[in-house]
Amino acid sequence: MSSEGEGTDALERLVGRLEDVAGRLRADDLDARAAADLVSEAAQVASHASAELERLARAAASEPLPGQDQLL
Repeated sequence: MSSEGEGTDALERLVGRLEDVAGRLRADDLDARAAADLVSEAAQVASHASAELERLARAAASEPLPGQDQLL
């Protein structure tokens, strides 16, 4: 599996975690402390997702564009 594929898989897992946290935040039975903890968790997961997106973008930018291969 390529590094990009692994990065995409990692990003998909992070998005899944964010969706899970968002679902728990929508629950009616949360107290203020539990909601604050979930917001903190969401921020941490979003930060990891942002870093992974940045890493994937840098990796893609370092690869030559199609048709722009080195001649020698």
